[in-house]
Amino acid sequence: MTRTPEASAGAAVGALVFFELTSGFLQIGITPLLPELTAHLGIDAADASWIISVQLLAAAVCVPLLGRLGDLYGHRRVLRAALALIAVGSLVVALADSLPVLLAGRLLQGPIAALLPLEMALARDRLPVAGARRAIARLVGSLALGTLLGGVSTGLIHSATGSLRLTLLVPALLAAACVTVAFLAVPESSRRAGGRVDWPGVALLGAAVTALLAGVGGAKDGAWGSAAVIGPLLAGGLLLAGWAAVELRTAEPLVDLRAMAGRDVAPVYLAALPFGVFYFGSQAPNATFLAADPATTGYGFALSALAIALVSLPGHLAAVLGSFATAAVAARIGYRTTLLAAFAMVAAAFLQFALVHDAVWQFAAGSVLLGLGVGLSLGAMPTVIVEASDPTRTGVAAALYNNVKTLGGAVAGGAFAALLGSFVRPATGQPDEAGYRAVWLVGALCALLAVALVAATRRRTAGPAGPTATPAGPTATPAGLPAERVDSPGSEARHGL
Repeated sequence: MTRTPEASAGAAVGALVFFELTSGFLQIGITPLLPELTAHLGIDAADASWIISVQLLAAAVCVPLLGRLGDLYGHRRVLRAALALIAVGSLVVALADSLPVLLAGRLLQGPIAALLPLEMALARDRLPVAGARRAIARLVGSLALGTLLGGVSTGLIHSATGSLRLTLLVPALLAAACVTVAFLAVPESSRRAGGRVDWPGVALLGAAVTALLAGVGGAKDGAWGSAAVIGPLLAGGLLLAGWAAVELRTAEPLVDLRAMAGRDVAPVYLAALPFGVFYFGSQAPNATFLAADPATTGYGFALSALAIALVSLPGHLAAVLGSFATAAVAARIGYRTTLLAAFAMVAAAFLQFALVHDAVWQFAAGSVLLGLGVGLSLGAMPTVIVEASDPTRTGVAAALYNNVKTLGGAVAGGAFAALLGSFVRPATGQPDEAGYRAVWLVGALCALLAVALVAATRRRTAGPAGPTATPAGPTATPAGLPAERVDSPGSEARHGL
């Protein structure tokens, strides 16, 4: 029996939803396991931050690269390749018996951040406008749901099996199932872009971020003025400057830095960098603090993976609620004011962590405030970016915001690892409590810097943002797709995603 276009579309959207549920599971599921991983691999809590930052390093390059490859060669083809890499990386992570092998697996998981952009491109290419918008909303919601399920499910599985390897094999199996589904239920996009890939931009960006991470990693023992730190940091800065020069002179750049020009928009893009620092960088330190044994370290609560997931759950729920409430809040006070308030909440949460963290309920309360601020930030930031940009460049603006945020997260993981490493007690091999206070104070300073940068932007008198300015959701990574993909001519006549 021949399937109707509506049935085919429903099956395809269902497949993409499954991919996003798995993506959310993979992104958050490893966080409660970080303390167990450090014990299994024989590394200290400071090194746990590298497990997060390495994946973000790969994501900083994968998002623009895979998006461009999808435009040129087909989004389904690139989606399949990305899922295959993620599945292999997840298996390597599950089987890893050393930190280098684990980090290699995390590098292979870098394309996780590129899944949603590729899926959005497929929806916009093959569905009518209204159907595409509904599909994208489902994808974003599925990603949010996946992040909620990831932490709790991982904790439950680990509690039931008592095995770190078996627990990590579950997301690996989910990723492998995604590869199979991608070959059975997802059709190819119907259009191709012209042009080429900016390979020099890819190479320079990857080298620059790697050098910056190597520099901050060299400061683990507190030797911030050593050649091992200053040399790579200078090299990273020079490479980043060279990359920017290449991008500005390239007709088809990997990342269109021209979108950052102008006093109205540049401070907002700059705010995305500290946003990425506190959003991504705090995940590993918070987990290792909760797992620390107070009998040995003098701080922490000796929580299991399940208990860490449950303590973090209210914060994740607050982030989802904050993101979904963004439109309603902004309708009353405006997106710019919403973003200022959100960053202020984040700063207050980190200050609370630094000053008051002697009971689990205090940490959970701070997590709710942090989650609410992060959720509102994630909901409002894309809209503020888009409204401050040229209306004809909304897709490029969203992509650039995502790249800057991810870059901040990549550097933050290494910087926080080095910061914790600077406070390690020789007797225990674990960071001193002052190290965690320093991390949280840096998070608060980053949030306050973001407040100052957003406040420095001038108010716009333009009307409400159109559909392309819709917030991307709790952990969405906007694709940077051309704006015409949303309302392209003839899109109403296409069926069967």
